[in-house]
Amino acid sequence: MAFSGSDFAGTDLDAIHVLVSARSDLEKARRIVVKIGSRTLTSDLDLPSKLATQMAELRGAGPGKDGSQPKRGFVIVTSGAIALGGARLGYRQKPKEVALQQAAAAAGQSVLMRRYDEAFGALDITPAQVLLTHADLADRDRLNNARNALGALLDAGAVPIINENDTVATEEIRFGDNDQLAAMVVPLVSADLLVLLTDVDGVLDAHGKRIAVMADSTEIGTVTEARERVGSGGMSSKIDAARKASRSGAAVVIASASNPRVLCELLSGNDVGTLFPCLGPPLKARKHWIAFTLRPRGVLILDPGAVRAVRAGKSSLLSVGVVGVRGDFDVGDAVRLISTSEEEVARGLTRLSTAQVARSAGKKATKATPATEDPDVIVVHKDDLVLTS
Repeated sequence: MAFSGSDFAGTDLDAIHVLVSARSDLEKARRIVVKIGSRTLTSDLDLPSKLATQMAELRGAGPGKDGSQPKRGFVIVTSGAIALGGARLGYRQKPKEVALQQAAAAAGQSVLMRRYDEAFGALDITPAQVLLTHADLADRDRLNNARNALGALLDAGAVPIINENDTVATEEIRFGDNDQLAAMVVPLVSADLLVLLTDVDGVLDAHGKRIAVMADSTEIGTVTEARERVGSGGMSSKIDAARKASRSGAAVVIASASNPRVLCELLSGNDVGTLFPCLGPPLKARKHWIAFTLRPRGVLILDPGAVRAVRAGKSSLLSVGVVGVRGDFDVGDAVRLISTSEEEVARGLTRLSTAQVARSAGKKATKATPATEDPDVIVVHKDDLVLTS
């Protein structure tokens, strides 16, 4: 269900209640991730100062000598290093070659961080640079190290400034864009609100009117996108990131960065941007990691009975329900589970390699060896399965 604009004329009372309730819940947010794209940042040189001013107001006092903490903690996921560095190196447009992108990132990251350092430092708030690659979050030990470091920074009253480590990132370890990185950061810091700042008012319907609340991200008409691309993301990426972040228990808002009080208005419950409320019970951090951080290495094709069993949410995937396999994966890799009609049903961690699945596909457990005890029968354990459809 989607609601357009702030004019309630003709809107039923239940819809108005959902809109008002979802907005008022934002006032309770205590840990907020804010993402800024390259285009937004490079078009407004004062944006870091505007954000710092709002965050200083919203976070409240602390940390104090008595150990008190700010009532709200903020994390910024920022793009802009390549755009800023490219200008310093004399590139006329964003380079396509990986080596040139890495060079631009190296030249621009210090400029980017200096802007945040000056903006927050003027308000006696400490910004802290954190550079990540997808490989850092795909590995559980490194992910937990990142979680602990970010938690310590927030506890100390600092504002982590996160960016992809573009200087060393290659295609295999890139996030794709920082919208996706922001969605992965949300469960990492237990955020209850993600704000994706852009250069339009939010998600627009087919008539160009802002959609105020979107409970179903498939109900999208026409989305306004900038034709000249400075960054790597777009509105479709933001909507996808919103869907992923909302599965972790966070609300998500796509809003315009041109509003100098956008964060203050959002956290006052005002009708700003497009709100994606939380979608059902939140996934635990590990299952969110399986579904939305890990990159699937293969595909398991399930028969109708296996699809029903997996969707019921109480069964492991057994080899008897597998009718096909694609890709090249090893034990412990992430895989997609799809129906014979190519619809994705779930994602999970496989207990068998490609060859083992192919060999055991269709195999039933014997009476002497129950399925729950036969390692060649359980392909994906229910504890490692996450429904995605």
